[in-house]
Amino acid sequence: MHPSHQLAACSAALFLISATMPQLAQARELVGFSDPYLSGTVVVKTSERALYYVLGSGKAVRYPVGVGRAGKQWTGTATISSKQLSPAWSPPEEVKHDKPSLPNVIPGGSPGNPMGAAAMTLSGGGEYAIHGTNDPRSIGGFVSYGCIRMYNADVLDLYNRVSWGTTVVVTR
Repeated sequence: MHPSHQLAACSAALFLISATMPQLAQARELVGFSDPYLSGTVVVKTSERALYYVLGSGKAVRYPVGVGRAGKQWTGTATISSKQLSPAWSPPEEVKHDKPSLPNVIPGGSPGNPMGAAAMTLSGGGEYAIHGTNDPRSIGGFVSYGCIRMYNADVLDLYNRVSWGTTVVVTR
């Protein structure tokens, strides 16, 4: 095969491979943040579909997120009550009612597990969490039963920044 044809074939193959491979999403960015929250606070602004990890000195890390759909959104203050990597998931009663065919437990790491790479459950009964997702197309939408969804790469970044007891404020 002529070298120029080999180069064209390799370029086409590389394009096809890159177009079909899952992309690592690292959509987080450092932004200015003037809201009056203490450094280390997690602030979710559902109307923006954004989560901010407050760094202080007028800065925060902003992550795009998926939030609760109409009628499933909530606001308030909670704390991170647990952290898990590759968590198993048991559908809450409301989800199970709407989707009775779901199993009672979906093992961590399973493609059907909506928790993704990591989860941080929030105080108040364990119904809500900040977690990854195996459906990255859902980020930026009003998609959940009240949980905050993040790209897996981003949830792992946040997971490493926060600890149990971290304050989480959810606003409209």
